[in-house]
Parts: sequence; structure tokens; C-alpha cells
Amino acid sequence: VYRHVTGQEIGLHAVRILGWGTESGTAYWLVANSWNTDWGDKGYFKILRGSDECGIEGSIVAGLPKV
Repeated sequence: VYRHVTGQEIGLHAVRILGWGTESGTAYWLVANSWNTDWGDKGYFKILRGSDECGIEGSIVAGLPKV
């Protein structure tokens, strides 16, 4: 489960949050990256949930289809 530890966070990146869970007692978001399946865990990664890690909880954007 990714947790930013030190240094400045740089850049912005669009990802898709697909789900959530816990691993060894640590809450995480399950996220799909847009790069490719060679990155991370076949294109997916887990990031710490509940602490706005890298702004993932404070910078949510979603689209709603017009029906």
C-alpha cells in the first residue's frame, strides 16, 4: 500500500478508483493507472485510504452521463 514518506509531491495524474479494502490492517484504495499493465501490479496499485494521500480524496472529479 503506497504512502508518501518524504520529499515534495510533484505532478498531477488522472487515475480511476475502482474499490477499497484493507491489507494487514491498513485501509487502501484500489486504483487503476492509465499508463499500462507493465506499471505497478499489472496497471493497478493500492494507496493509503483515509488520509488524503497525494490528494486522492480531496481532488475527486467524476463525470455523470446525460440521460
